[in-house]
Amino acid sequence: MIKATILGSGTSQGVPIIGCKCRTCVSTDKRDKRLRSSVLITDRNATVVIDAGPDFRYQMLREQVGSIDAILFTHGHKDHTGGLDDVRAFNYINKRSVDIYANEQTMGIIKKDYDYAFEEKPYPGVPELTPHIIDGKEDIVIKGMRITPIEGMHYKMKVLGYRIGKLGYITDMNAIADDQIERLRGIDTLIINALRREKHLSHFSLPEALAVIEKVAPRQAFLTHISHQMGLYSELEKELPQGVRAAYDRLTIEIE
Repeated sequence: MIKATILGSGTSQGVPIIGCKCRTCVSTDKRDKRLRSSVLITDRNATVVIDAGPDFRYQMLREQVGSIDAILFTHGHKDHTGGLDDVRAFNYINKRSVDIYANEQTMGIIKKDYDYAFEEKPYPGVPELTPHIIDGKEDIVIKGMRITPIEGMHYKMKVLGYRIGKLGYITDMNAIADDQIERLRGIDTLIINALRREKHLSHFSLPEALAVIEKVAPRQAFLTHISHQMGLYSELEKELPQGVRAAYDRLTIEIE
C-alpha cells in the first residue's frame, strides 16, 4: 500500500497571502489554509518527500516525520527548494546524508543556492546531501519503491512529475506531451496542479487540469497548487466532476 499525505496544496505565496483580504484568504475553513506544495509518500519500506519548500520544517514537525529516505524535486523554484537546509535535523538524527533527486537544471540551481553544502571541506553542521541526476528516461528505485519520472513544461522550464506505483503526482506544469501521459496510464490516483479557473502562463488552469485527468483516466484525482483565486474550498468542491476533488493540507490518500 502507498500512502500519500498532502504536506502543502498551495501556490508559491501560500494561502492566505500576506496582506490579502479576499474571501479565500480570510476564510476560517482549515481547507483554505494552504502551505507551499509538497507531498509525503510512504510504503512498507520507504519514506520519500516530493519538494522541500519554505514550509518544509513545519510540515515535517506537523506530520511527526522522524526519518526520510530521499527528496525528489520537481523543479528549482524557491517555493519547492527553499527549505532544503532543514534536512540537517535528519542528518543528525539518522546519522547519514539525505539523497536528493532532480533533473540536471534543478540540481544546478540547488548546488548554486546551497553551495556551502557542496564544498570540498564544508563547514561543520551544513546539510549533508547526496545528489542524484534524473535523466527523465529511467526509473528510480529507493528502498524498493519504484519511481517513474514524468516530464512536462512550466512555461519554458522543464519540470518533473512522478509516478509511484498507482499514484501520479504532477505540479507546476502547464503542458505535458502525449508520450508522458502514456507513462501515467493505469494509475489509480492522480494529484495534479490547478492554479485557478483562468488560463495562466506557467500552470494548468482548472479546465486544463480536468482535460489531463480525462486523458489519464484515473479512478480518482485531486487538485493541488491551488491559489486564492480559485475561491473557497466549499464552493470549488461543488463544481468538480465526479471522481475529482480539491486536495487540502494534511489530506491522506491510500492506494493499494
